[in-house]
Amino acid sequence: MQQVRKIIIDTDPGQDDAVAILLALASPELEVLGITAVAGNVPLGLTEKNARKICELAGRPDMKVHAGAGRPLVRDLVTAEHVHGKSGLDGPDLPEPEMPLMQAHAVDFIVETVMAHEPGTLTLCTLGPLTNIALALVREPRIAPRIGGIVMMGGGFFEGGNITPAAEFNIHVDPHAADVVFRSGVPIVMMPLDVTHKALATRARVDAFRELGTPVGLATAAMLSFSERFDKEKYGNEGGPLHDPCVIAYLLRPALFAGRTCNVSVETASELTMGMTVIDWWHVTKRPHNAQVMREIDDEGFFALLTERLGRL
Repeated sequence: MQQVRKIIIDTDPGQDDAVAILLALASPELEVLGITAVAGNVPLGLTEKNARKICELAGRPDMKVHAGAGRPLVRDLVTAEHVHGKSGLDGPDLPEPEMPLMQAHAVDFIVETVMAHEPGTLTLCTLGPLTNIALALVREPRIAPRIGGIVMMGGGFFEGGNITPAAEFNIHVDPHAADVVFRSGVPIVMMPLDVTHKALATRARVDAFRELGTPVGLATAAMLSFSERFDKEKYGNEGGPLHDPCVIAYLLRPALFAGRTCNVSVETASELTMGMTVIDWWHVTKRPHNAQVMREIDDEGFFALLTERLGRL
């Protein structure tokens, strides 16, 4: 029998974050110990509320949701309402959450939960800016060797950036936090734009969620129909990229992805390229490898997994 993997999801929902959370909550191979919210796609007051809305949609009002950092470590907060709408979850009409927000700060929850588990048994799944993770690593350095791994959506190299020519949104929002995380020594699996831009929510794939006929299926179709309008216009593709569910799909079906281990460094000095993830794909430097960077995805298999799992909720 497959061992259940324990995870914490750190997130700034966001429609694609919401689909990632739903995928995790639908998958018995994963035990979600808690969800930590960070400011990113929209301000913290909305991301923590959106996380609770999604838990209730999934029938999991028992889930622990903790609010974390309301701004990046150094820079001012940049948000993405132009993509996700004023609420961050525009599209479906989801009710205000009734489940409570936990009292403990997200950073305290991360530190205490990692310290309470056997080393190597807990995975952090990061779907937004890395502020909470960096703060936890700085506050309690002893967690770094205890974290089993970080699977993150962030960065880009061959695809460039999506918020500036050089930087992907999650890393650009808090490049200093990303720098802390990539230097931490924690094993990292990185899902950059190079892979997520190949996971396109085409009309047929969105229709497949709608055809589930469940509240989750209908809400997912409504969310993706809303958020993809921006990406289709921007990239000229037949659907918007579904970034964050790649993180959860990797834990469930790693064979859907391919990449290589290399060094990733984050630009924190240049305004021109602030937040750029400089990936040493060809191993031209002597910098130590610190991340497994994915570049390929079996997109058909990915959407088949997503549709099957969301159909369980």
